[in-house]
Amino acid sequence: MIKSTWVSALVWSVLAPFTAWAALRTTTWIPVWQWIALVAFTPYVAAASAVPLLLALGLRRWAAAAVALVTSATLVAAVLPRFLADGDPPDGGLRLRVLASNLAVGAGDTASLMTLVRTLSPDVLTLQELTPEALRRLDAAGLRTLMPYVVDRSKGGVSGSGVYSRYPLSEDPLIELGNFRQARAVLEHPSGRKIEIVSVHPCAPRYDYKARCWADGLNALPRGGDRLRVLAGDFNATLDHPPVRALLDSGYRDAADVTGQGLIPTWPQRGWEPVPGVTIDHVLADSRMAVVSFGVHALPGTDHRPVFAELTLPS
Repeated sequence: MIKSTWVSALVWSVLAPFTAWAALRTTTWIPVWQWIALVAFTPYVAAASAVPLLLALGLRRWAAAAVALVTSATLVAAVLPRFLADGDPPDGGLRLRVLASNLAVGAGDTASLMTLVRTLSPDVLTLQELTPEALRRLDAAGLRTLMPYVVDRSKGGVSGSGVYSRYPLSEDPLIELGNFRQARAVLEHPSGRKIEIVSVHPCAPRYDYKARCWADGLNALPRGGDRLRVLAGDFNATLDHPPVRALLDSGYRDAADVTGQGLIPTWPQRGWEPVPGVTIDHVLADSRMAVVSFGVHALPGTDHRPVFAELTLPS
């Protein structure tokens, strides 16, 4: 009897953290600021949730097995759709190619970024952690020749950003919270359509005092629905974070998720941080846009991998 009690206690103690994780993931509650970072690893927890389920089944703890099954199903239901391609709105035929890259305080390799631009031929490029020095290097390398229209919100340190485009841009009011400058521009497509572009980069929630700035930076992003928009850049958040889920619910779709590539890590690039990779760089497109393709690329000198999406505008 004592042995049986200890076995049951073991099974429940292994299961409890997974059940608590699944319950928290379904809410918008942030019990402690560390949860902001932890919830990014939900895909790994979903995979590991098979362990308590198999343990409970193997030891014939049926009540625990039932809870473990619900726990695992909840986590898998949150994660699995990112691995499955979605259906799309009708292809309108008018293309918009978007590239986004965090330059790690301007240290991203200029020549490699220029190669990406020439290879992928983006119509619009959003840059995060864009410093004045990096902007000068890119312009000297010919970026402004390829993409002559620029909204420059570069700044020393991690807080600068910018938008480059092949097509005319007009500037919208800057989103600036905690000194993080999220550049906004309205792109005039050759078709005559206007699309708002935001270079997304809220505060990184590395410390408790940054948690509010992080949430405010994401919540300040324009909701979807009233005009065509694309939000592209380093969100410092995955699809498991409530502010990103709220954005999607407002009328956006994540290009990686739509194409079944939503579990490809974008941070950190190999050698930068001793943590498993997570998907915090995104292209969120207005839900009326079709997503033709998506890709994650390498860029030396930065801890983030650039993301690229080819979209089509609605008819």
